[in-house]
Amino acid sequence: MGAQHPRALSLCEPDARPRLVVHVVDALDTAQTENGLLNLIRHLPPERYRHAIVCLHDRGGDEGGMREHGVEIVNLHKRAGRDPLHYLRMFGVLRALRPDLIHTRNGTGLPAQLVAALAGVKLRVHAEHGRAAVGAGRSAGLAARVLRRMLCPLIDHFIAVSGDLEQWLIESVGAEPARVSQIANGVDSVQFHPRLGPPAVVGPPGFMHDGVFVVGSVGRMDDAGNHTTLVESFLRLIASPHPAHQRLRLLLVGDGPARTECQALLHRAGAAARAWLPGARADVPQLLRAMDLFVLPSLAEDRSNTILQAMATGLPVVASAVGGNTELVHPGFTGILVPPMSTELLASAVADYCRIPAMATRHGARARTQVIARHSMPAMARDYLAVYDALTRSEPVDSLRRVR
Repeated sequence: MGAQHPRALSLCEPDARPRLVVHVVDALDTAQTENGLLNLIRHLPPERYRHAIVCLHDRGGDEGGMREHGVEIVNLHKRAGRDPLHYLRMFGVLRALRPDLIHTRNGTGLPAQLVAALAGVKLRVHAEHGRAAVGAGRSAGLAARVLRRMLCPLIDHFIAVSGDLEQWLIESVGAEPARVSQIANGVDSVQFHPRLGPPAVVGPPGFMHDGVFVVGSVGRMDDAGNHTTLVESFLRLIASPHPAHQRLRLLLVGDGPARTECQALLHRAGAAARAWLPGARADVPQLLRAMDLFVLPSLAEDRSNTILQAMATGLPVVASAVGGNTELVHPGFTGILVPPMSTELLASAVADYCRIPAMATRHGARARTQVIARHSMPAMARDYLAVYDALTRSEPVDSLRRVR
């Protein structure tokens, strides 16, 4: 556990200055990074903590919301590939900012732990937000574990967004259980809310009309996302004689190399008019409210933000029984879990909701209740605050509540 900062004042003293937390991120160019970090900062008490963000890359993210909350943003302008000089720039930034605590995320931010230690930052937190960020493939996974094992002694506390990642940090990386906390992602249940009337008319002409049942998904369309299995399941259903299946529509939000393949599958089957693949979009909350069922067919997953957003929207969820999905989706209560790559079982789960709309409504309502009770932004912020407080007060963190 890191020692108490020599300049630290008791939080009970009225003139104590807010402690500075520096967050190291790859870039502020995705809604997940911007909104997730901004929401965390907004829900932490400003009289106790102030924040700065160090971005490795400057990729044009919208920094306005951060700056409005008094957050200083520093871009290191790291070049593509190897750029050892950016570590010197980071060292200089950290020496100038003199933070009380540094908070890094995933593999891209991990080397900053060593730089922070050399720069004299006394308290260091590292969070793992997804197994995909750990490294794909056997060699990459091994390299990720070796790097984390080497830097493990420098890290005062680890945060994992799922039980699967928590177990990985303890068993594969060698982190002490008392130095690992599981903190689930939070979701903005005000922004992501159920539809208040008829579904919005979205998509090209003819895609939406009264009585359709929209099956949707949101996420990067790559091999790990496994969207082709969802498309094949959809095509199997609309080719069947059951009358309810003629109501089906498919909405896939996101971009990536698999998007072209999915479009080709739909065109070859003559089903392009019954599907809409708009690419990456900024209006995800509205598009979720146009859906009747959310499907996440990915081959690997941790605590999926998109599942939480769908649940907050009041949607039942069909997901692959992998990773953190099994911690979020309760079969028969808020959704259905299916084995990955099983076109037949995925189609069967979608068919159940399409044929029994009342079940979709019940499961969706329970899903939103679960999000509000367990995955709210205030609940997430309370858990992060407990970690920060325990470290800055030099108290043990092993009594922290773990969010399951």
